[in-house]
Amino acid sequence: MFSIQFPLRIGNTQSHYKEHRSCHSKTGSQKRNRKIIMAATINDTTNQEYDRSKEVRQFDDSKIGVKGLIDSGITSIPKFFIHSAETLSDLKPKRSSRPPDSESNLIPTIDISGLEDSNRRSAVVDKVGRACREFGFFQVVNHGVPLEVLDRTIGGIKGFHELPTEEKMRWYSREMGTGVSFLSNVDLFHSKAASWRDTLQMTLGPNLPELEEIPGVCRDEVVDWNQYAKQLGEVLMELLCEGLGVNAGKLKDLTFLDARTMAAHYYPYCPQPDLTVGIMSHTDPGVLTVLLQDQIGGLQVKHGEDWVDVKPVPGAIVINVGDILQILSNNEYKSNEHRVLANGCQEPRISIAIFFNPLKRDNLFGPFPELISPEKPAVYREFVYTDYIKRFFTKELDGKSLTNYYKL
Repeated sequence: MFSIQFPLRIGNTQSHYKEHRSCHSKTGSQKRNRKIIMAATINDTTNQEYDRSKEVRQFDDSKIGVKGLIDSGITSIPKFFIHSAETLSDLKPKRSSRPPDSESNLIPTIDISGLEDSNRRSAVVDKVGRACREFGFFQVVNHGVPLEVLDRTIGGIKGFHELPTEEKMRWYSREMGTGVSFLSNVDLFHSKAASWRDTLQMTLGPNLPELEEIPGVCRDEVVDWNQYAKQLGEVLMELLCEGLGVNAGKLKDLTFLDARTMAAHYYPYCPQPDLTVGIMSHTDPGVLTVLLQDQIGGLQVKHGEDWVDVKPVPGAIVINVGDILQILSNNEYKSNEHRVLANGCQEPRISIAIFFNPLKRDNLFGPFPELISPEKPAVYREFVYTDYIKRFFTKELDGKSLTNYYKL
C-alpha cells in the first residue's frame, strides 16, 4: 500500500523530454533526461490504513496532474489509479472469432471529398450511415482540413501539457463552464479508480473565451482548429441526417453546431499500464464528436463482445456518434462504448476531442418524429438536455447507463 505526499513548495525548473523514442524499445536509454519539477515521495505504508479520499484530495490539491507524477520520478502508480480485477481482465486480448485479416482495419475510413457530385455524395452518405449503424465510429480523410493545421494543433496541445507545472497551475480548475480549465480526470471524485491522463478543457462555442484566457502556447492552434472543426461538423451533420432520411439541416436547426466543447487529452507514459487505463469505457454526450489523435494509438471501440482498435491513419480525423444522436435517430445510429488504454510508450499520446452539443439546452429532445411509426415506435422518452448533462457530470464514466436511463 502506498501513500503520496505532495509538498507545498514547487521548484522553478522545467521538464525536458526526448520524445522520439520507439514505443517498443525496452533499453535503459528510454530514461528521460529531465529535471524534477515536483517532488512526490512514495512511502511504504503497509501497516497504515489506506485513505483513498485523502489521497485523491491530495492529488487534486497538488494540481500537478499525472504528468507531474511522472516528472517526479515515480516508478509505480498511486493506489487510487489501480482498477478492479474485473476491469483489468477485460483489457487483456480475447480470442476473436474473426479471421486475422479482418482485424487489421475494422473501423471504416471514408473519403468525404467530392460531395458536390450527387452520385458521389449518395455513396458517401451510404458509407457514413452504415458505419454509424454498425460501429458508431469512422475516420474521415480528404476532409478539407490542411494537414499542417492538424499537426500544429497536436503540437500546441502537447506544448501546453509540457509547460512547467507551476505555469499550468493557473488554469487548474474543476468548475465547468469557466471557459478554459486544466484538470486530471473529470470524474476523479465519482470514479472507483482514476485514469492515467490530464485534460485541457475549453468552451469553443457559441463564442471562444477571451483570447488572453487561452494559453499562449496553443492559442492560435486552438482558434484555427475550432474554425475547421465547426466547418467539418456542419458537413458531417448533413451527411448523418441524409443517412437517416431526414432534412439535411435538421441537426443544425436544433443548434447542435453552435455549442462546442474541447477536451484535449494528454496521456503520459505510465510505468504500470497493466494496472490502469487512459479513459474508462464510456459513451460521449452530445450529438457528435470530432477527434484528432496522434499516431501513438490506444483508442478502442466495443464491437459485439470484442474491443477493436481505432488505428491511427495519417491525416485522418475520427468521428463518433454521441448519446443524443442515438436517441434522436431512434436507435438507428449507435453511440458506442469506447476507451483508451494506458500509455506504455515513452512518448505521450495526444488526442483532441470536440463535442457538439445543443445551444438551446432547455428544449425537449427525443426521437425524430419522422423516424417513429407503428412498426418502429419511439425507443426513448423526451427529456431536457440540461437534465442529461447534469447526470453525465455527476457520475463516473461507466458505459451506456444514460441512454438506458431515457429508454421507454
